[in-house]
Amino acid sequence: MSPLFIFGGLAVLLLLIGAAVAFFTGGNQPNVSERMEEYVAPSFLDVADETIAAEGPDVADRVDKALSKRSFFQPLKERLARADMKLRVIEYLALVFLSTIGVAAAAYFVFFRGQLIMALVGALVGMQLPRMYLGYAEKKRMNAFNNQLGDTLNLWVNALRSGYSVLQGMETIATELPPPVSVEFERVVQEVRLGLSVEQALNNMYRRVPSEDLDLVITAVNIQREVGGNLAEVLDSISFTIRERVRIKGEIRTLTAQGRASAWIISLLPIVLGLLLYAINPGYVSQLWAMEKPFIIEGVFPCGWVVLGIGATMIGLGAFAIQKIVQIEV
Repeated sequence: MSPLFIFGGLAVLLLLIGAAVAFFTGGNQPNVSERMEEYVAPSFLDVADETIAAEGPDVADRVDKALSKRSFFQPLKERLARADMKLRVIEYLALVFLSTIGVAAAAYFVFFRGQLIMALVGALVGMQLPRMYLGYAEKKRMNAFNNQLGDTLNLWVNALRSGYSVLQGMETIATELPPPVSVEFERVVQEVRLGLSVEQALNNMYRRVPSEDLDLVITAVNIQREVGGNLAEVLDSISFTIRERVRIKGEIRTLTAQGRASAWIISLLPIVLGLLLYAINPGYVSQLWAMEKPFIIEGVFPCGWVVLGIGATMIGLGAFAIQKIVQIEV
């Protein structure tokens, strides 16, 4: 079967699936659970879904909830929440499918004309691109939250010393500080207003932002609400510890910048050089994956594939070793 026919059939299938979803989700009925999910934990919404079932949830929501309840897809939904990506699980899976087909088609028809093995490599790369971006967005948001946490605690401590309650202090944080801290504390305030306890709302925030520093803050707040004490003094001490940790991490990152740059250069240099050589002389470089002699398995597995596999493995091991050397826990 022609690869062009395969790619075309997959693209048509995806368009039909998208048209069906758009047809069933075209109604303008208000979805109460979708609006509440921004503020309330999924366990709380399970009860609410039974109450508003008469509103007529669309097919896409039903499919998304069915996938999200599976243990295999639950971590994916949590990662989407941590990265603050406004995508449902089914939409993310559709994005992965599109990326896989698109990169594979580009590799087969544009960069490596007629090379099926390179189309398979392109499919693997395209499958990983959304995951890589998701990890990047998740890590970026987590770092931004941790960097803002010291200033957040300072504002919270000043609010408590001025006579504000714990919840009023969180409202001040939500209105005075930039995202992502303001967004997360605003969600906590909204969840408390909708009926959850402060402990449950803070635990939901920790599930969205699993930071060790935030865990210290939540533990201090929960202990203070149970046994009493001067919360402002405790948060002030935690704030000093967090600021020192952020400062030390910044110094370590500066000192290890050369090592991290070396890891990127060592990893990307062979790939870039191979692409340049292929652009200059495609026939010479294509001998690495051509189905020609010498063979490891006659007519099935040429030696060039072994060379490519060994090269990719050594590049990955080198990058992994350097990352472990420059990664210092604080």
